[in-house]
Amino acid sequence: MDSSSKPANHASGDPGRKTSSNPAGTSCDVIVLGAGIIGVSVALHLQARGRAVILVDRGEPGAETSHGNAGLVERSSVIPYAMPHDLAQLVRYASNRTMALRYSPLYLPRMLPWLARYWWHSGKFRLARVAAEMLPLIEASIHEHEALVGAAGAQSLMRSGGWIEIYPRAVDLARARKAAIGLAAYGLRYDVLDSAALRAREPHLSNLAGAIQWRDPVTSSDPGGLTRAYAALFVARGGVLLKADATTLDRTAAGWSVGEGSAACTGAEVVVALGPWSGDLCQRLGYRFPLAFKRGYHMHYAVDEGRGLTHPVCDPEAGYVLSPMRQGIRLTTGVELAERDAPAMSRQLVEAEAAARLLFPLGRALDPEPWRGSRPCLPDMKPVIGKAARHPGRWFAFGHAHHCFTLGPVTGRLLAEVMTGETPFTDPTPYAAERFGGGRDR
Repeated sequence: MDSSSKPANHASGDPGRKTSSNPAGTSCDVIVLGAGIIGVSVALHLQARGRAVILVDRGEPGAETSHGNAGLVERSSVIPYAMPHDLAQLVRYASNRTMALRYSPLYLPRMLPWLARYWWHSGKFRLARVAAEMLPLIEASIHEHEALVGAAGAQSLMRSGGWIEIYPRAVDLARARKAAIGLAAYGLRYDVLDSAALRAREPHLSNLAGAIQWRDPVTSSDPGGLTRAYAALFVARGGVLLKADATTLDRTAAGWSVGEGSAACTGAEVVVALGPWSGDLCQRLGYRFPLAFKRGYHMHYAVDEGRGLTHPVCDPEAGYVLSPMRQGIRLTTGVELAERDAPAMSRQLVEAEAAARLLFPLGRALDPEPWRGSRPCLPDMKPVIGKAARHPGRWFAFGHAHHCFTLGPVTGRLLAEVMTGETPFTDPTPYAAERFGGGRDR
């Protein structure tokens, strides 16, 4: 199957069967739980294939994890974010002093079995297999976003030109250049920039030996806003957006219901696309998946007129990204391993801000407090996309880790193809729930 094919006409063609504009007491073909980028994309692709869909969330679309990322549609990330096997690097991470990775000492003992599995899957040959299995989704990511962006009229929220990896030292730039050459088989476009070339493209960056600009990715100036634009397209095509708590989901003789009292809605099938909350609901329904959380923070900053950024800029050593957003320059941090709902720990953001200010003239902080979110991660670095092992009519779409925003529309396409009996554009087997025993019973 051609994973690099252009998007199916479903994404921007016939909107499919319309649903009622009144959610109270509405019945449908499919209830989609979660209005982040994954759930909204699933809803749109099912709708375009003639399914009546109710999209359910307790808040506004795109208000959680889909809001807080760096806005990258990461076409160049063909190798998953693996755990190092280098002893020196592992010792550095274990010290809990690196900016790219921090952990809660209280959470780490409970996470050690998960980390051991993640480390095992990060071995050279196993990682190569994971990369090959994820590649069809990565390759199709931009095409599928473009289809929805065009249909939603949201072109102003997307930009081409890729993103830039910066390197303070010449030795690190040389190492990164060698790694980029090693990806030649993937046909990625990139430029190696010395300090002068980097200043020509981003004149307000300083104290750097150079950079690599990855030119294939596209980026968003407001990923939460883009998700809301996709949700507005779903509603404009007749879809129902229901504000309700997914934990009210209940089995009925005809399928599923969600909501309370007279406002409850029913559907023949249900999709769990609740991001970091997916595991909670799955466990209540009798399924267990080894989900862990990589938390992250962001803050927006003002910039002086004429001193902005043209591209998102990543410091791979420190783990942070500076992204030009509609709200200002967004600083996103690296990884924090902690319980999903544990209190915020500000040290990582404070240190990232201090490091970023050495390279770029950030102004005052614009947000009253940092935003915090959680990336739902599985130990084999692949999401769960597909059917529940033991219950017809129950479907899963979660666990996308760092690539939730990247893979939203392509996940929607793949799951909708499987659910409606189409020939999927790529083999869905690598993302099946069965690889974890189908989600074992409690």
